[in-house]
Amino acid sequence: MSERLLHVFGNTPHGREALLQSLHFCKTLGVSLHLHVPQSKQFLMYFENDIVQVDLDAAYLTSPETAEDHARQLAEGCGVKINFLKPRNYTAPNLPDVPTRFNYMACPRGISDLSSKIGLGYIGPKVRRIIQSSLFPVFLPGRVFKSWRSITVFYGGSGNAGKALHWGVHLSKISGLPLDLFTFREGRAEDYFSAQIRASGVWEQVQRHLRAWHQIDRGGFEESLYAVDHEALLIVGAYGHGLIKDFLFGSKMETIQAWMPNNMLVVGPNCVLGP
Repeated sequence: MSERLLHVFGNTPHGREALLQSLHFCKTLGVSLHLHVPQSKQFLMYFENDIVQVDLDAAYLTSPETAEDHARQLAEGCGVKINFLKPRNYTAPNLPDVPTRFNYMACPRGISDLSSKIGLGYIGPKVRRIIQSSLFPVFLPGRVFKSWRSITVFYGGSGNAGKALHWGVHLSKISGLPLDLFTFREGRAEDYFSAQIRASGVWEQVQRHLRAWHQIDRGGFEESLYAVDHEALLIVGAYGHGLIKDFLFGSKMETIQAWMPNNMLVVGPNCVLGP
């Protein structure tokens, strides 16, 4: 059974670009696309330990009569089949339950917020909540469609970075794209990071797919990001400790998504790699 990606489609220019990114994601990785065209501004997602109510930006309800046709046209142009998701269960008459049994979810960085904030490197609170609660990683598409030709994992030696690395190896394997690692050493010895990967049991798999490992030991973190391939899909692990309002804020992950125009896959604290 192929992996599946959930995409919530907004029938706008921004929504078009986001869908093109998801179509490229699915075609590159052999993932099936499941598209939800919202009929109301709100929906619920039931996770194992949380219930998230998503309050969409009103733009998601633009021209609903042409939304499915526009989505089909884009998918046909990319050679990808769309599976339209029609919610079956409703918590309230205008509050559908959107399933969560997917392998990925495409989530514009401010799904509940004005698009002007997205350009400022802003991750909306509902997107953070989904990242924290979901068993799947969240795909954050860039503002304008751009294909990616490699995979870069930000690896700092933590447990969550280890999860991101496992996903990076997985995506490199199924796509055939080269894998790069990016490490900001922060005073640690070079062999510390390779020892962490060996201890996690994934070192041999990393070596089979690894093209380059950028270990930066000087300058500031923001400055070092220039070394990241601009044609890469970025994979980043997100921490889940602290209050919801502090989730990701101020962390290197927040800096990466604010500074980098690349598409990103964010691996949250509850993500699992498997069927």
